Amino acid sequence: MKFIAEIDIMPRKELLDPQGKTVANNMKNIDITGVEDVRIGKHISLVLEAESEADANEKVETACKKILANGIMETFAFQVAPAE
Repeated sequence: MKFIAEIDIMPRKELLDPQGKTVANNMKNIDITGVEDVRIGKHISLVLEAESEADANEKVETACKKILANGIMETFAFQVAPAE
């Protein structure tokens, strides 16, 4: 069975996000005010084959922990749904 995983990887809140800080500081240059903080991360869409949704969840979690996210610096969250 095919599944689609939508994965969001973000820098940990305790860590500085220099890219987000730069974007936040430059919002006023394009007349956007009131922005207090910007955090920039990654979004990954993954299509995979798995026996069940539980198996797909396990595969995606393993991929996030071992290759997609740096556990020291980043957090991740994902959703898995059957492919249509």
